[in-house]
Amino acid sequence: MKFTGTDAYVATDDLTIAVNAAITLERPLLVKGEPGTGKTELARQVAEALNMPMIEWHIKSTTRAQQGLYEYDAVSRLRDSQLGEQRVHDVGNYIRKGKLWQAFDAPERVVLLIDEVDKADIEFPNDLLQELDRMEFHVYETGQTVTARQRPVVIITSNNEKELPDAFLRRCFFHYIRFPDPETLKAIVRVHHPGIKDTLLSAALTQFFELRDTPGLKKKPSTSEVLDWLKLLLAEDLTATDLQRDARDSLPKLHGALLKNEQDVQLFERLAFMTRGRR
Repeated sequence: MKFTGTDAYVATDDLTIAVNAAITLERPLLVKGEPGTGKTELARQVAEALNMPMIEWHIKSTTRAQQGLYEYDAVSRLRDSQLGEQRVHDVGNYIRKGKLWQAFDAPERVVLLIDEVDKADIEFPNDLLQELDRMEFHVYETGQTVTARQRPVVIITSNNEKELPDAFLRRCFFHYIRFPDPETLKAIVRVHHPGIKDTLLSAALTQFFELRDTPGLKKKPSTSEVLDWLKLLLAEDLTATDLQRDARDSLPKLHGALLKNEQDVQLFERLAFMTRGRR
């Protein structure tokens, strides 16, 4: 069972090595990188390539680790007891399975995505250490121990917004998705826009990398954003000449797909003004 990428996802050699190493070690794969570099999509493509079902747990700032295991609805049980419901005698009726429980209880091996783990409280990763390590947990309300039927392939993503605990990192296989080089990005674009002309692609990516390398840029555009930008260029039937015509004197064409805050827009406006002033 080896991951080699898919027709819809260009995986670099070091990324495929990382995925396969994590599977062999039976360790969670911790994937970091800029937002929009395909971390979440990686998990979906691994599931597709290995022909496994996928369970997604998207983490928010309010997410607690316990929610991944199970939640006990004591309020509903109290209400049912007041109404004389018979189901109240079985506490299991008020246990809601979390994403980890679903993955552990699945009849076949699954890919479990824990997406954007760094959004949660700093204690969140520590609270899952034993469960991810031993692949089991205890349900105190029912007295049962839930053990994984098959060890899921666990992929954890992080946007590197905060440091993760050392004890958590020690239990993971780590990979950082670097921003793709021009040739890799061309290959990614051709997967999503197979009919794009070479001249337009070269001109667009030249302008895109120049934009990314602009000093003072607050948020560099990502892979997903360049794909959106190219989709707009194709929809507007623009050519390489259209892109190059005012490239030094104004914002990029359809720049709203690339620049996502007013500081960066103002930066390019100032650069355009300075360029006109030197002419």
